[in-house]
Amino acid sequence: MASRTVDPLAPVTVVVGPEALLSERAVAAVVRAARQAAPETDVSEIAGAELTVGGLAEHVSPSLFATSRVVVVRDVQDVMDDVGAALVAHTKTPVEEIYLVLVHPGGVKSKKTLDRLRRAGALEVKAERLTKPDEQVAFVRAEVRHAGGRIDEPAARQLVEAIGGDLRGLASAASQLAVDAEDGIVDTDLVATYFEGRAEVKGWVVADRAVEGNTAQAVEQLRWALQTGTDPVLVIGALATALRALARLAGSPRGVRDADLARDIGVPPWKVRVLRGQLRGWTPAGLSRAIRAVAAADLAVKGGANDSTLALTNALVQIGQARAA
Repeated sequence: MASRTVDPLAPVTVVVGPEALLSERAVAAVVRAARQAAPETDVSEIAGAELTVGGLAEHVSPSLFATSRVVVVRDVQDVMDDVGAALVAHTKTPVEEIYLVLVHPGGVKSKKTLDRLRRAGALEVKAERLTKPDEQVAFVRAEVRHAGGRIDEPAARQLVEAIGGDLRGLASAASQLAVDAEDGIVDTDLVATYFEGRAEVKGWVVADRAVEGNTAQAVEQLRWALQTGTDPVLVIGALATALRALARLAGSPRGVRDADLARDIGVPPWKVRVLRGQLRGWTPAGLSRAIRAVAAADLAVKGGANDSTLALTNALVQIGQARAA
Protein backbone atom coordinates (compact mmCIF):
# COMPACT_ATOMS: atom_id res chain seq x y z
CA MET A 1 0.00 0.00 0.00
CA ALA A 2 1.04 3.56 -0.59
CA SER A 3 1.90 4.62 2.95
CA ARG A 4 3.91 7.55 4.17
CA THR A 5 5.88 7.65 7.37
CA VAL A 6 7.91 10.71 6.43
CA ASP A 7 7.22 14.22 5.25
CA PRO A 8 5.55 13.89 1.81
CA LEU A 9 7.20 17.13 0.69
CA ALA A 10 10.45 15.57 -0.44
CA PRO A 11 12.16 17.39 -3.32
CA VAL A 12 11.68 14.29 -5.49
CA THR A 13 9.13 11.53 -4.91
CA VAL A 14 9.04 8.35 -6.98
CA VAL A 15 5.68 6.54 -6.96
CA VAL A 16 6.26 2.96 -8.08
CA GLY A 17 3.60 0.36 -8.75
CA PRO A 18 0.70 -0.60 -11.01
CA GLU A 19 -2.20 0.14 -8.63
CA ALA A 20 -3.77 3.30 -10.02
CA LEU A 21 -5.77 4.21 -6.93
CA LEU A 22 -2.76 4.10 -4.61
CA SER A 23 -0.63 5.92 -7.17
CA GLU A 24 -3.19 8.72 -7.49
CA ARG A 25 -3.39 9.03 -3.72
CA ALA A 26 0.37 9.29 -3.43
CA VAL A 27 0.44 12.11 -5.98
CA ALA A 28 -2.49 13.84 -4.27
CA ALA A 29 -0.69 13.65 -0.91
CA VAL A 30 2.24 15.65 -2.29
CA VAL A 31 -0.05 18.23 -3.90
CA ARG A 32 -2.11 18.54 -0.72
CA ALA A 33 0.96 18.98 1.48
CA ALA A 34 2.44 21.54 -0.89
CA ARG A 35 -0.76 23.58 -0.95
CA GLN A 36 -1.08 23.40 2.80
CA ALA A 37 2.39 24.88 3.04
CA ALA A 38 1.78 27.40 0.25
CA PRO A 39 -1.82 27.74 -1.03
CA GLU A 40 -0.69 29.36 -4.29
CA THR A 41 1.43 26.34 -5.25
CA ASP A 42 1.37 25.69 -8.99
CA VAL A 43 0.75 22.10 -10.15
CA SER A 44 1.60 20.82 -13.63
CA GLU A 45 1.65 17.40 -15.25
CA ILE A 46 3.52 15.99 -18.24
CA ALA A 47 3.87 12.56 -19.82
CA GLY A 48 7.33 11.02 -19.59
CA ALA A 49 7.50 10.44 -23.34
CA GLU A 50 6.93 14.17 -23.96
CA LEU A 51 9.50 15.43 -21.46
CA THR A 52 12.77 16.86 -22.77
CA VAL A 53 15.85 18.09 -20.95
CA GLY A 54 14.92 21.65 -21.82
CA GLY A 55 11.32 21.08 -20.78
CA LEU A 56 12.44 19.69 -17.44
CA ALA A 57 14.63 22.75 -16.85
CA GLU A 58 11.62 24.94 -17.54
CA HIS A 59 9.32 22.95 -15.26
CA VAL A 60 11.72 23.06 -12.31
CA SER A 61 12.39 26.77 -12.65
CA PRO A 62 10.65 28.91 -10.01
CA SER A 63 7.30 30.28 -11.18
CA LEU A 64 6.68 34.01 -11.47
CA PHE A 65 3.19 33.51 -10.07
CA ALA A 66 3.76 30.98 -7.27
CA THR A 67 6.31 30.49 -4.54
CA SER A 68 6.30 26.70 -4.98
CA ARG A 69 5.56 24.19 -7.71
CA VAL A 70 4.64 20.52 -7.98
CA VAL A 71 5.62 18.84 -11.24
CA VAL A 72 4.07 15.42 -11.87
CA VAL A 73 5.74 13.27 -14.54
CA ARG A 74 3.46 10.41 -15.58
CA ASP A 75 4.87 7.19 -17.07
CA VAL A 76 8.42 8.10 -16.16
CA GLN A 77 9.53 4.76 -17.60
CA ASP A 78 9.09 6.35 -21.03
CA VAL A 79 11.62 9.18 -20.59
CA MET A 80 14.66 9.29 -22.86
CA ASP A 81 18.05 8.45 -21.39
CA ASP A 82 19.23 12.06 -21.34
CA VAL A 83 16.04 13.10 -19.52
CA GLY A 84 16.56 10.30 -17.00
CA ALA A 85 20.07 11.58 -16.35
CA ALA A 86 18.69 15.10 -15.90
CA LEU A 87 16.12 13.82 -13.39
CA VAL A 88 18.87 12.13 -11.40
CA ALA A 89 20.97 15.30 -11.49
CA HIS A 90 18.02 17.35 -10.26
CA THR A 91 17.43 14.85 -7.44
CA LYS A 92 21.01 15.30 -6.28
CA THR A 93 20.78 19.11 -6.36
CA PRO A 94 17.08 19.99 -6.04
CA VAL A 95 15.62 23.48 -6.32
CA GLU A 96 14.01 24.88 -3.21
CA GLU A 97 10.19 24.68 -3.19
CA ILE A 98 10.11 22.65 -6.41
CA TYR A 99 8.62 19.19 -5.83
CA LEU A 100 8.99 16.52 -8.52
CA VAL A 101 6.64 13.52 -8.45
CA LEU A 102 7.72 10.75 -10.83
CA VAL A 103 5.07 8.08 -11.47
CA HIS A 104 6.31 4.65 -12.60
CA PRO A 105 4.05 1.59 -13.03
CA GLY A 106 6.74 -0.82 -11.93
CA GLY A 107 8.39 -3.49 -14.04
CA VAL A 108 11.81 -3.62 -15.61
CA LYS A 109 11.54 -0.72 -18.04
CA SER A 110 13.81 2.14 -16.93
CA LYS A 111 14.76 0.16 -13.81
CA LYS A 112 18.29 1.57 -14.00
CA THR A 113 16.91 5.12 -13.89
CA LEU A 114 14.75 4.18 -10.89
CA ASP A 115 17.73 2.72 -9.06
CA ARG A 116 19.77 5.86 -9.75
CA LEU A 117 16.92 8.05 -8.48
CA ARG A 118 16.75 5.99 -5.29
CA ARG A 119 20.50 6.28 -4.74
CA ALA A 120 20.31 10.01 -5.40
CA GLY A 121 17.89 10.40 -2.50
CA ALA A 122 14.40 10.32 -4.01
CA LEU A 123 11.59 9.34 -1.65
CA GLU A 124 9.95 6.14 -2.86
CA VAL A 125 6.25 5.45 -2.34
CA LYS A 126 5.02 2.00 -3.36
CA ALA A 127 1.67 1.53 -5.09
CA GLU A 128 1.58 -2.22 -5.49
CA ARG A 129 -1.57 -4.17 -6.23
CA LEU A 130 -3.13 -5.85 -3.21
CA THR A 131 -3.77 -9.39 -4.42
CA LYS A 132 -3.96 -11.28 -1.11
CA PRO A 133 -7.31 -11.37 0.72
CA ASP A 134 -5.65 -10.39 4.01
CA GLU A 135 -4.16 -7.30 2.35
CA GLN A 136 -7.55 -6.36 0.93
CA VAL A 137 -9.20 -6.81 4.33
CA ALA A 138 -6.57 -4.58 5.93
CA PHE A 139 -7.19 -2.01 3.18
CA VAL A 140 -10.93 -2.00 3.88
CA ARG A 141 -10.40 -1.54 7.61
CA ALA A 142 -8.01 1.35 6.99
CA GLU A 143 -10.50 2.98 4.59
CA VAL A 144 -13.32 2.77 7.12
CA ARG A 145 -11.08 4.25 9.83
CA HIS A 146 -10.07 7.06 7.50
CA ALA A 147 -13.76 7.81 6.90
CA GLY A 148 -14.35 8.03 10.66
CA GLY A 149 -15.87 4.60 11.27
CA ARG A 150 -14.94 1.22 12.68
CA ILE A 151 -15.17 -2.24 11.13
CA ASP A 152 -14.04 -5.57 12.50
CA GLU A 153 -12.25 -8.24 10.49
CA PRO A 154 -15.29 -10.47 9.79
CA ALA A 155 -17.25 -7.55 8.35
CA ALA A 156 -14.28 -6.38 6.30
CA ARG A 157 -13.73 -9.87 4.94
CA GLN A 158 -17.43 -10.13 4.09
CA LEU A 159 -17.20 -6.89 2.13
CA VAL A 160 -14.17 -8.15 0.19
CA GLU A 161 -16.03 -11.35 -0.64
CA ALA A 162 -19.06 -9.39 -1.84
CA ILE A 163 -17.18 -6.89 -4.02
CA GLY A 164 -13.93 -8.61 -4.90
CA GLY A 165 -10.39 -7.24 -4.91
CA ASP A 166 -11.01 -4.05 -6.90
CA LEU A 167 -9.59 -1.29 -4.69
CA ARG A 168 -11.78 1.45 -6.12
CA GLY A 169 -14.89 -0.56 -5.44
CA LEU A 170 -13.69 -1.42 -1.95
CA ALA A 171 -12.79 2.19 -1.18
CA SER A 172 -16.18 3.41 -2.39
CA ALA A 173 -18.04 0.80 -0.38
CA ALA A 174 -16.00 1.38 2.78
CA SER A 175 -16.61 5.11 2.63
CA GLN A 176 -20.34 4.67 2.05
CA LEU A 177 -20.68 2.21 4.93
CA ALA A 178 -18.72 4.39 7.36
CA VAL A 179 -20.91 7.39 6.60
CA ASP A 180 -24.19 5.51 6.83
CA ALA A 181 -23.38 3.29 9.82
CA GLU A 182 -25.05 4.09 13.11
CA ASP A 183 -22.38 5.43 15.48
CA GLY A 184 -19.86 4.72 12.73
CA ILE A 185 -19.77 0.98 13.51
CA VAL A 186 -19.84 -1.20 10.40
CA ASP A 187 -20.85 -4.78 11.17
CA THR A 188 -21.66 -7.87 9.11
CA ASP A 189 -25.38 -7.11 9.11
CA LEU A 190 -24.80 -3.69 7.58
CA VAL A 191 -22.46 -5.12 4.93
CA ALA A 192 -25.04 -7.77 4.04
CA THR A 193 -27.80 -5.15 3.84
CA TYR A 194 -25.84 -2.94 1.48
CA PHE A 195 -23.75 -5.24 -0.66
CA GLU A 196 -24.11 -8.97 -0.26
CA GLY A 197 -25.77 -10.38 -3.32
CA ARG A 198 -26.29 -6.99 -4.93
CA ALA A 199 -25.69 -7.38 -8.63
CA GLU A 200 -25.39 -3.63 -9.24
CA VAL A 201 -22.07 -3.63 -7.40
CA LYS A 202 -20.69 -5.79 -10.20
CA GLY A 203 -22.03 -3.29 -12.72
CA TRP A 204 -20.06 -0.51 -11.01
CA VAL A 205 -16.85 -2.52 -11.34
CA VAL A 206 -17.45 -3.08 -15.07
CA ALA A 207 -18.13 0.63 -15.56
CA ASP A 208 -15.04 1.72 -13.62
CA ARG A 209 -12.74 -0.54 -15.63
CA ALA A 210 -14.32 0.62 -18.89
CA VAL A 211 -13.99 4.37 -18.31
CA GLU A 212 -10.42 3.89 -17.08
CA GLY A 213 -9.53 2.35 -20.44
CA ASN A 214 -8.99 -1.17 -19.06
CA THR A 215 -11.16 -2.79 -21.72
CA ALA A 216 -9.86 -6.34 -21.24
CA GLN A 217 -10.58 -6.20 -17.52
CA ALA A 218 -14.00 -4.64 -18.17
CA VAL A 219 -14.93 -7.47 -20.54
CA GLU A 220 -13.69 -10.04 -18.03
CA GLN A 221 -15.73 -8.45 -15.25
CA LEU A 222 -18.76 -8.25 -17.55
CA ARG A 223 -18.66 -11.97 -18.31
CA TRP A 224 -18.28 -12.82 -14.64
CA ALA A 225 -21.14 -10.49 -13.70
CA LEU A 226 -23.50 -11.93 -16.29
CA GLN A 227 -22.58 -15.50 -15.35
CA THR A 228 -23.41 -14.79 -11.72
CA GLY A 229 -26.83 -13.38 -12.49
CA THR A 230 -26.33 -9.66 -12.98
CA ASP A 231 -29.07 -8.16 -15.16
CA PRO A 232 -27.55 -6.58 -18.30
CA VAL A 233 -29.76 -3.54 -17.70
CA LEU A 234 -27.87 -2.87 -14.46
CA VAL A 235 -24.55 -2.90 -16.33
CA ILE A 236 -25.90 -0.48 -18.92
CA GLY A 237 -27.14 1.78 -16.14
CA ALA A 238 -23.74 1.76 -14.44
CA LEU A 239 -21.97 2.58 -17.71
CA ALA A 240 -24.35 5.42 -18.51
CA THR A 241 -24.05 6.85 -14.99
CA ALA A 242 -20.24 6.70 -15.06
CA LEU A 243 -19.98 8.44 -18.43
CA ARG A 244 -22.54 11.11 -17.55
CA ALA A 245 -20.63 11.89 -14.35
CA LEU A 246 -17.37 12.24 -16.32
CA ALA A 247 -19.07 14.49 -18.88
CA ARG A 248 -20.45 16.73 -16.13
CA LEU A 249 -17.06 16.93 -14.46
CA ALA A 250 -15.35 17.72 -17.78
CA GLY A 251 -17.80 20.56 -18.38
CA SER A 252 -17.54 22.08 -14.91
CA PRO A 253 -15.73 25.40 -14.47
CA ARG A 254 -12.30 25.47 -12.86
CA GLY A 255 -11.86 26.47 -9.25
CA VAL A 256 -15.12 24.94 -8.00
CA ARG A 257 -14.90 23.22 -4.61
CA ASP A 258 -15.24 19.45 -4.51
CA ALA A 259 -18.34 19.73 -2.32
CA ASP A 260 -20.05 21.98 -4.87
CA LEU A 261 -18.94 19.76 -7.76
CA ALA A 262 -20.30 16.71 -5.96
CA ARG A 263 -23.68 18.38 -5.53
CA ASP A 264 -23.82 19.44 -9.19
CA ILE A 265 -22.74 16.04 -10.51
CA GLY A 266 -24.89 14.12 -8.06
CA VAL A 267 -22.17 12.11 -6.31
CA PRO A 268 -20.68 12.10 -2.80
CA PRO A 269 -17.62 14.39 -2.33
CA TRP A 270 -15.11 11.52 -2.21
CA LYS A 271 -16.30 10.36 -5.63
CA VAL A 272 -15.12 13.62 -7.24
CA ARG A 273 -11.50 12.60 -6.63
CA VAL A 274 -12.14 9.22 -8.23
CA LEU A 275 -13.80 10.86 -11.23
CA ARG A 276 -10.84 13.19 -11.74
CA GLY A 277 -8.54 10.20 -12.04
CA GLN A 278 -10.92 8.45 -14.44
CA LEU A 279 -11.33 11.59 -16.58
CA ARG A 280 -7.61 11.66 -17.37
CA GLY A 281 -7.16 10.61 -20.98
CA TRP A 282 -10.68 11.49 -22.13
CA THR A 283 -11.58 14.23 -24.61
CA PRO A 284 -15.06 15.80 -25.02
CA ALA A 285 -15.38 14.12 -28.41
CA GLY A 286 -14.38 10.77 -26.93
CA LEU A 287 -16.94 11.07 -24.13
CA SER A 288 -19.64 11.94 -26.63
CA ARG A 289 -18.74 8.93 -28.75
CA ALA A 290 -18.76 6.62 -25.71
CA ILE A 291 -22.15 7.91 -24.55
CA ARG A 292 -23.60 7.22 -28.01
CA ALA A 293 -22.18 3.69 -27.88
CA VAL A 294 -23.87 3.05 -24.52
CA ALA A 295 -27.15 4.47 -25.81
CA ALA A 296 -27.03 2.05 -28.74
CA ALA A 297 -26.24 -0.84 -26.39
CA ASP A 298 -29.11 0.22 -24.14
CA LEU A 299 -31.51 -0.06 -27.07
CA ALA A 300 -30.08 -3.45 -27.98
CA VAL A 301 -30.25 -4.82 -24.43
CA LYS A 302 -33.84 -3.67 -23.98
CA GLY A 303 -35.14 -5.50 -27.01
CA GLY A 304 -33.45 -4.27 -30.14
CA ALA A 305 -31.09 -7.25 -30.44
CA ASN A 306 -31.06 -10.93 -29.53
CA ASP A 307 -27.64 -11.08 -27.86
CA SER A 308 -27.29 -8.64 -24.97
CA THR A 309 -23.88 -10.03 -24.04
CA LEU A 310 -22.53 -9.21 -27.49
CA ALA A 311 -24.13 -5.76 -27.37
CA LEU A 312 -22.50 -5.00 -24.01
CA THR A 313 -19.13 -6.35 -25.11
CA ASN A 314 -19.23 -4.20 -28.23
CA ALA A 315 -20.10 -1.18 -26.10
CA LEU A 316 -17.07 -1.80 -23.85
CA VAL A 317 -14.79 -2.07 -26.87
CA GLN A 318 -16.19 1.15 -28.33
CA ILE A 319 -15.73 2.93 -24.99
CA GLY A 320 -12.09 1.84 -24.95
CA GLN A 321 -11.62 3.02 -28.52
CA ALA A 322 -13.28 6.37 -27.74
CA ARG A 323 -10.97 6.93 -24.80
CA ALA A 324 -7.89 5.95 -26.79
CA ALA A 325 -8.88 8.27 -29.62
